[in-house]
Amino acid sequence: MTMWPELAREIADSVLFPVADSVDADGEIPSSHFDALAAEGFYGLAALGADGPSAAELVEVVETLCGGCLATAFTWMQHHGVVGALASTSNDALRKQYWDSLITGSLQGGVAYAGAIPNPPLLWARRVDNGYVLDGTAPFVTGWGIVDILLVSARDEFDNSIVHAVVPATLAPGLTVEVLPLIAARGSNTARIVFDGFEIPDTDIAAVVDDEQFQSTQLTGLWFNGAMAMGVARRAITELHDLGVDVDTFTEQAAATRRHLDLALADRADMSAARAAASELAVRVAAALVTATGSRSLVGSNTAERLMREATFTLVAATRPTIKTSLVERLVGG
Repeated sequence: MTMWPELAREIADSVLFPVADSVDADGEIPSSHFDALAAEGFYGLAALGADGPSAAELVEVVETLCGGCLATAFTWMQHHGVVGALASTSNDALRKQYWDSLITGSLQGGVAYAGAIPNPPLLWARRVDNGYVLDGTAPFVTGWGIVDILLVSARDEFDNSIVHAVVPATLAPGLTVEVLPLIAARGSNTARIVFDGFEIPDTDIAAVVDDEQFQSTQLTGLWFNGAMAMGVARRAITELHDLGVDVDTFTEQAAATRRHLDLALADRADMSAARAAASELAVRVAAALVTATGSRSLVGSNTAERLMREATFTLVAATRPTIKTSLVERLVGG
């Protein structure tokens, strides 16, 4: 039986964290990071079902990897959206085309959900003979130049359904890409992609779902992405402890925040409030680490200042307007 959290901790501590500062400074993730994850089966987690990690183990894996190197983990996390889409698709030929390579990690996937989420959406799909044409923007697509394929989501301009397509992550007619200069996780090569008459044949369509089906998947995604803030917070707590700071209060707060997120996933608490609490905690712990580290934390390429920027990153990355409102209220003492 694979002990996924322990295996993630080994990779985070021996492969990712030792060079996380230099990865951040260089803005480039070594391919050996992804190779290490692939070699241990981490690219196939979403396909294991009952044989894989439990929900609690999975989120511990993600938190641990995010605390090792946020750029690496943030890029790797996107892969599972493609695997999940192909696991449930009725397009057998599309699944067969990519499945085995995705599971082994020899083919890496990314996602472009953000264009379909807002109301009104940023990315529209228009039905044509034998496929769709996409127009608009996917504002936050992670892994450009790293991943091989993208799961692109757009909203049908006529019936408000969501079209999910799997396309090669390469430049093509009707597609322009701008890599964004992020303040953290820069090595993730997160980009803004503009679609202008971009054609997708029916053979590349993974699913077309109504808005209710699409919205039903959002809660799990919000919970899953909360692991970024928790991972940063836990790494900062570890660093504080190593500096001799009493971290018992932070440790208790981290455990309570994780429980809050899990209760929200079970629909027993508000997810926006839980996500806000996680990011606020990450910022407070990172600020404590900067303070305890002292003036050398003002010099670039050190762990304290990197975690402070990564904590800031979690305030707005993979978030929603309700999370933003809840977080602002917490930060102003509301």
